[in-house]
Amino acid sequence: MKTGKTERDQLVKHLEGGLAYASIESFLDAIPFDKVGVRPKGLPYSFYEVFYHMFFAQKDILNYAVADDYQPHNWPDDYWPENPFPESEEDWEDLKADFFEDRRLLKELILNEEKNLSEPVQNSKEHSLFREILLVIEHSAYHTGQLLIIQRLLGIYDN
Repeated sequence: MKTGKTERDQLVKHLEGGLAYASIESFLDAIPFDKVGVRPKGLPYSFYEVFYHMFFAQKDILNYAVADDYQPHNWPDDYWPENPFPESEEDWEDLKADFFEDRRLLKELILNEEKNLSEPVQNSKEHSLFREILLVIEHSAYHTGQLLIIQRLLGIYDN
């Protein structure tokens, strides 16, 4: 399958969100640091825990696709943080920066016309880069909805 610029640009738009679901950038900074570790009544996770999970899964998929030294992680233990809150505000800011850096790297992969999105990724004989990108998009969409629900339950997001 030959993937042209139009298709690659469309994949990037879906990766960034905002088409069928809210972009993370549209609400991520609305949550005050003192609320990121609060687990709303009836939910088993905090905003931080869900965002950390999104970050970790995105990084794992990126590494699976491109890293020579990829090592699989233990599910579910490695994919969720040990605590419902970050160690510090600096750690929270670093996590957000790392998430967006990995997303930037994914966008570069998508837009690199020398990459055939249909070919298997570095660490698979059957999973294509296209499949891995769709996996990140689906996963991000699902958990973005959870983040918005958490913000609503905390009285932060009302759109």
